[in-house]
Amino acid sequence: MDTAERLRRIAVAAAAEVRDGMLLGLGTGSTAGAVVRELGSRVSGGLRIEGVPTSSGTAALAREVGIPLRSLDEVGRLDLGIDGADEIDPGLNLIKGGGAALLVEKLVALACDDYLVVAAAEKRSPALGTRFKLPVEVVPVGWRHTADRLRRLGFGLEPALRETGGEAVRTDTGHLLLDCAVAPIADPIALAAAVEAVTGVVDHGLFVGLARRVLLVEPDGTLVRLARP
Repeated sequence: MDTAERLRRIAVAAAAEVRDGMLLGLGTGSTAGAVVRELGSRVSGGLRIEGVPTSSGTAALAREVGIPLRSLDEVGRLDLGIDGADEIDPGLNLIKGGGAALLVEKLVALACDDYLVVAAAEKRSPALGTRFKLPVEVVPVGWRHTADRLRRLGFGLEPALRETGGEAVRTDTGHLLLDCAVAPIADPIALAAAVEAVTGVVDHGLFVGLARRVLLVEPDGTLVRLARP
């Protein structure tokens, strides 16, 4: 099955989780974007929702499809967050940040009463760090020193500045991203705590214990639902 049809199927299934009157966290990336488009079609059909976007790109897409938006500071709790992931382990812990929006994605996730991750089944792995580098968001000042401190943590991190077209990628909040190659992560909680303690680090792409449910789409279009015990 082609990618477009797989995205359509998972978007329809995820949008079916949304009820009238909900306040939603709207994720970033191709799969989350497909969900936003599906929600927009339902808004045009009468569904009443409001969304809190996790990036400027998601905000632009939501406006394009007619979803009313609010900022995170304008709301208390969100009913449901729907977002993608770059890697998912058996405990439903995640690596996120491929779309350069991990900080706001995590802020929104923490404000959600329920959090649904949508992804291609290929994003599953036996351990985080097996298939995807760990993004770490850092302040621009002294980023090379921050990278050295990450390298010396003892977890085998090998940071590299994320660039595109020879220019450093900047997040919506003005920070840089270090993509850290790492061996399969045996203890995501310990690694998260160690990275957070490094001066210069803003946040990291480890989302530990945040996903309550995961919706996957297999290459043949079959949908698989997983839930945290």
